Amino acid sequence: MAKGKIVILGINGHVGHAAAEAFAAAGWQVTGFGRSNRQPVAGVEFVAGDADDVAALKAAIADADVVFNGLNLPYDKWFDGRAEAQLARVIEAMGASGKTMLFPGNVYNYAASETLLTPDTPERPERPRGEIRLRMEAMLKAAAARGAFQTIVVRAGDFFGPGSHNDYLDLLILREAAKGRVALAAHEVPHSWAYLPDLGRAFVAVAERREELAGYEAFHFAGHFVTSGEVFEAIQAVSPKMLTRVPTPWTMLSLLGLAMPLMREIVKMRYLWDNPMRLADPRLEAILGPDFGTPFDEAMGRTVARFFTESRQAA
Repeated sequence: MAKGKIVILGINGHVGHAAAEAFAAAGWQVTGFGRSNRQPVAGVEFVAGDADDVAALKAAIADADVVFNGLNLPYDKWFDGRAEAQLARVIEAMGASGKTMLFPGNVYNYAASETLLTPDTPERPERPRGEIRLRMEAMLKAAAARGAFQTIVVRAGDFFGPGSHNDYLDLLILREAAKGRVALAAHEVPHSWAYLPDLGRAFVAVAERREELAGYEAFHFAGHFVTSGEVFEAIQAVSPKMLTRVPTPWTMLSLLGLAMPLMREIVKMRYLWDNPMRLADPRLEAILGPDFGTPFDEAMGRTVARFFTESRQAA
């Protein structure tokens, strides 16, 4: 018997897809919602719909116990109130249902000077993108305060995982992997990463404890806090040839940003790579239990292996 019914909004996104796989594996009844079913997940029902259509959202989540909000606009399309408007449509669709919303958070809410990020760390965004995320989470807090529905935020670092595309790993770090070059920060400042299969299982764990939690909860998923050298070593371990580590080409990326809005927005977030911002949350660690998570070398190896398979096939 299914543990409950969950609807994944934005099932084609990085974290939405990972959540669908994790909840299905855990025995939930899972439905995915999106414009297309381009990444089918075994055992997951799919409903086609447009996230701009509140009626379609309402219909999709009508009999769900939990709603995973994996909707996200393209990185350069967050501004002018668009990200907040997208979330407002989901909040309207949720209504006063008493359901639970799961919401993926990130570290944008915090100043670069904050080196240890716990749920109690003051939120002082470093960039306008962080101010947007702060406003969005305030909208969810307000909905919880008026008793409309429960929200559980799980905040994490940069996503990586098997099959993940159009993220920092493939857009920048491994963009020249076929040529044997890996672009990483020249320094050894640690960076926060979240392995998507593990993050998906973390969402399952908090969803299954939702009745014990408050109307609004924010957890921090520690993931992996590793240096550029550790990332390079993990990538080299699965490469069929010797690789060369080169510095992240920030100057070139800035020039590309003059014509490419996406690249311009990525460059604005450089501070995340130049400052050690570590996520920690003993409360979530207690929920997940000891030895939770995939070792970093194994996780990164599973993620990047395809880049070298693809490069051999192309050759």
